Amino acid sequence: MRITLRQLQIFVAVARTSSTTEAGKSLPLSQSATSAAINDIESLLNTQLFDRVGKRLVLNDNGRLLLPNALALIEGAIDLEQQFSTAQTGMVSQLRLGASTTIGNYILPGLLAGCRRIKQFGECEAVPSMRVDIANSSKIAEAVVNYEIDAGFIEGHCHVPNLEVIPWIQDELLIVASPAHAIVRKGRVDLDTLQQAHWLMRESGSGTRETVEYELLRHLSHLNIGMEFGGAEAIKRATAEGLGISCLSRWAVADYLDSGQLVVLETELPKLTRKFHIILHKQKYLSDNLKHFLNHCAGNEMFTSSFKHNEADCLPLT
Repeated sequence: MRITLRQLQIFVAVARTSSTTEAGKSLPLSQSATSAAINDIESLLNTQLFDRVGKRLVLNDNGRLLLPNALALIEGAIDLEQQFSTAQTGMVSQLRLGASTTIGNYILPGLLAGCRRIKQFGECEAVPSMRVDIANSSKIAEAVVNYEIDAGFIEGHCHVPNLEVIPWIQDELLIVASPAHAIVRKGRVDLDTLQQAHWLMRESGSGTRETVEYELLRHLSHLNIGMEFGGAEAIKRATAEGLGISCLSRWAVADYLDSGQLVVLETELPKLTRKFHIILHKQKYLSDNLKHFLNHCAGNEMFTSSFKHNEADCLPLT
């Protein structure tokens, strides 16, 4: 075997930065040594992995084919080292997670706290450290595709190629308003009134926005969108101030419903539900720590042997 892990590590760094100079800074290596390593691996594979665009190196189809395999080998080697070093040093790996805003703000913190309460996590006494990025669903999917995060937790559907999309838990969407809003005095709200109301919505690219529009427009001819916000918390507060009505996750509005700052509207619409999903790159290497955490989130051993799943794996909202 002539290709080394170090060469693959350099290849991945250049693929991520599109620059031998920037990749060298992260390794650290000189620009010339980084460039030489790329030339060596291209020579060994007898193929060009990058298109040279000015001073930038952009992955071509050969490079995109190699990238997931290179990452899997590197992460496998890291996991192997950690299995032997953890018991001696107490050090644990860092899991890189991403979540859309509703999940990141209202669900994931409880799951992370649950991990901290587990006496043993896999073979280790300590829980691996976590880095959690919160963004809308489309950005989380993009980060998973680019191997910037290990696993994503998103709302709604995912249309990105190369991702494994695993049904996770079921959520209920509620149409809510301030108790002082005029629409509340109507009692049961008909479809015409809903169409005329000012709706407060998430921004484009949000899983909640996509799902809400899909579910509502199955019954309403149009939505009168009054304002757009970058997060459920802002929509919730704006709705409580009487700026309009909104359709939000029960997770997001539970506290305001309990305090009376929001009320659920009784409408002619059927019950609105959606599924949350876990997304992984199809060629992602699952370390033991990542498997244990995903199984903890799923409440079973779904991820122990493979990604294979079916709709029955989707857990009910609790």
